[in-house]
This record gives sequence, C-alpha cells and structure tokens, in this order.
Amino acid sequence: MVAEPALEIDSLDVRYGVVPAVRGATLTVGRGEIVGLVGPTGAGKSTTMLAVMGVVAPAGGTIRFEGSSIVGRPTERIVRMGLGLVPEGRHVFEALTVEENLRLGLIGRPDQSGVERDMEWIHGLFPVVYEFRRRQAGLLSGGQRQQLAIARALLARPRMLLLDEPSLGLAPIVVDTVFAALGEIRRSGVTILLVEQRAQITVGFADRTYVMSNGILKMELTATDADATDRLVDAYFGS
Repeated sequence: MVAEPALEIDSLDVRYGVVPAVRGATLTVGRGEIVGLVGPTGAGKSTTMLAVMGVVAPAGGTIRFEGSSIVGRPTERIVRMGLGLVPEGRHVFEALTVEENLRLGLIGRPDQSGVERDMEWIHGLFPVVYEFRRRQAGLLSGGQRQQLAIARALLARPRMLLLDEPSLGLAPIVVDTVFAALGEIRRSGVTILLVEQRAQITVGFADRTYVMSNGILKMELTATDADATDRLVDAYFGS
C-alpha cells in the first residue's frame, strides 16, 4: 500500500515539437518512499523529471506535489515548495570552491535557520565535501562531483529529492557510497524519486520501481522482483 502521496503524476504527456517523449504516464511517490524510474536511454525518464520541475511544459496531464498542482509554476517556485533536483551530468561550477558550490544550495532554501546544523549533517553524509571544501570543484573526480551535487541540493532542505542518473559513469565502490547515502537521506524524512539505467540495483534498492520504455510506463516492480531479469528485458525492449 502506497503511503500518503508526495508526488502524483496522472496521464502525463510531453512532446518535443511533434515528437512524443512521454505518453500517458501515471505514477505516485508516497511520502518517505524511495521510488525508482528505470528504462533504456531515450525512454522519457529525464523528460518526466524535467516536467515535474517545470523545465519543460506538459502537453497534457496533471502533476501534483503534496496535493497542489505544480503545472505551469516556475522552477524557482517549485524548488521553494520543497522539490529538489540533482540533474544528470553532475553540474558544478568548476571555478568555485567546493564550499562555494555547496552554499549555492542556500538560494532555494525556504529559510536560513538551522544552516550550520544541516551543514554538519551533510559533511557527515559526504565526508569528501568537507575534506575538499577549499578545493576548486573542477579538480574533483566524477564521484566527488556527484556527492557535491547531492549535498548542494540537500542544503536547500527539500522534502522530496529527484535524482537523474546519479550512478552514471561511477566506479562500483562509489555507486555503493552514493546509494548508501540515499538510504540515509530517506531515513532523515526526505522522499526520493530515483531515475536510473542500472535496473537491477535500483529495483533491489527502492521500495517500488516503475519501468519506462518509449515514453510509456510498462510495469511496476518491488524489491522482490530484483532478479526478474526476463520481465525487465521484456519491459525494456518489448513493443
């Protein structure tokens, strides 16, 4: 049974010109859940996240966060409502220090109380962010940049975090570190929607996982389905 909804997407359609990118997607993320969204490249996963954050406009359907429609709202307003996005590509400002990058998360924070307490928690969650706080962000490895990007999003104090391909290009040991941190973030009360191509690890990690292909949600899986390789392959590549 799904918990009280944090995010509700109903019959979402997104097009780029005349090309459909997402077709009739309906999914729910309950408060306190980690929900996965997996599928091959070009499936529509990232577009779904961008629609939630107001970066692309839906052609149809509804998106509600904590019961309120967010369709048509500017991204800045959506962030201040409590949604945070860590986009694919680990975007950091290379000329700034790690600490300067981290503090940019304060821009989307609803209020400035408790900042130092949150910084202490974030440094415990991602020790490299503290260890390299005076280093230029452009000198970080891919895994270190990913940890910084998540840390920056957390400093805005989101109630829900959207992550787009956080494991992309990372070594297995770093992937383990990132996923362990996501578990801690959920335990702190933050709801998570996790877009990934690593299907089996995501299905085994998340409370529930939706499989998307060709812009269509094909099925919903739970952690007990992590070894259901045939079902995943059929969802990825079936018609």
